[in-house]
Amino acid sequence: MRPSLVAALFAAFLSGVVVAQQPTATGTPPPAASEPAAAQPTTPKLTDAQMEDFLLHAKVVKTKGISKGITGTMRATLTDGKITHDAHIQNIDERQQQFTGTGGGVEFDFRDSWTFNVAGYEVDRLIGMNMVPVSVERRWNYKDAAFTWWLDDVMMDEQERLKRKQEPPDVVIWNQQMQMVRVFDELIANVDRNLGNLIITKDWRLWPIDHTRAFRTNHELKKPANVTRADRGVVERMKTLDKDTLRKATSKYLTTFQIDAILARRDAIVKRLDSLGPASLYDRTGW
Repeated sequence: MRPSLVAALFAAFLSGVVVAQQPTATGTPPPAASEPAAAQPTTPKLTDAQMEDFLLHAKVVKTKGISKGITGTMRATLTDGKITHDAHIQNIDERQQQFTGTGGGVEFDFRDSWTFNVAGYEVDRLIGMNMVPVSVERRWNYKDAAFTWWLDDVMMDEQERLKRKQEPPDVVIWNQQMQMVRVFDELIANVDRNLGNLIITKDWRLWPIDHTRAFRTNHELKKPANVTRADRGVVERMKTLDKDTLRKATSKYLTTFQIDAILARRDAIVKRLDSLGPASLYDRTGW
């Protein structure tokens, strides 16, 4: 795909475009994703706590590099003798006083860190969004790293979906998921969302991954227009967030300034949704 077309599609995502509601299409199954997950033994349904324990303690039996992304991440196969499953390992932790992105924008006090993957998972669960894969801190090859649960049944990422021009089977549910990703990215100040780190599984669940460039200290929303609708239950839990709760869950990974910024952006999100009226809230169904 031409770079200009990819950029246009990404711009459409960020601008708040959602999929038009159309009759569900039927036909032959889509081709396999460009980098499908390797076949693994069937993993029993695990709770978040069980996945955390597995990621923390299972033995790493092999690793390989990942072709996508620029953070030098690894895919690892782990086993505890009963379960064998893969994990995504990231140990990047870079700081720069001034960073110029690929689009020419300049960011001061730049940080790209594995710690934000763990913090992103913790915040996701605090607000009950439940879209970010389980991620824990673990020592690996003499470095601290984020071990993140490798998603099962990956079908494609959002870039591939747009390339195929493939519509979701239920556009209402799809749009709800996309709207929540946008709200979450504003909440955690994720400056590096791209189509390649929106993963789609075979049940058409949307999973935002890779939050290593999040948790900036801006108090205002970067793109208020991206906040259009949100899950009612998530918003209610966002309203109950306080500094002590966030500190207990994330103080190992976030500074006081970053925690204060989350709360300020939370307030801005709630204010924005209130200004849009009751139609800005929906009750999650089917995902």
